Amino acid sequence: MIESDVQVDELEREVEALVVRLLALRQPMARDLRQIIAALKISTDLERMGDLAVHIAERSLSLMAQPPLPESVNFGEIANLVESMVLGSLESFVQRDGKMARAILESDNAVDKARNAIQRQLMELMQRDTTTIARALDYLIIARKLERIGDHATNIAEDVIFLAQGVDVRHRIAEVA
Repeated sequence: MIESDVQVDELEREVEALVVRLLALRQPMARDLRQIIAALKISTDLERMGDLAVHIAERSLSLMAQPPLPESVNFGEIANLVESMVLGSLESFVQRDGKMARAILESDNAVDKARNAIQRQLMELMQRDTTTIARALDYLIIARKLERIGDHATNIAEDVIFLAQGVDVRHRIAEVA
């Protein structure tokens, strides 16, 4: 993961260059312009997801060199939710499916709840056993990074809704349903 970050950065730059070339040479209108803008924004979200994944990998390597916490922290739920959001948002882009993208927006609350549960567990652990603070903070950071990846998947879904339906749903989550 850490080693592939450079490739992800380069791919983002390639997308940006292609977008600039398309805008300059083709002067797209309406739906074509929305598609190009969505692709540019999505490439930025994907690059940021890659950066977050690198941070998770770095924290994980650090944790592997330390003794485990006295109780396990279950990242299964949040990891599965985030993976589903990322894959679903990308599939909705490929399919230009606004309905599929709207389902991704609804998943964001479940990710927040899973992160909150991990945070509560770790806060209680740190209060009971102060020797766990440094390791627990790494776990908290990992949970937060996973949540941020989910947020970027939500951004992609919002872009897909705009692309597919011409409706800007950013900052209006309550109105989306």
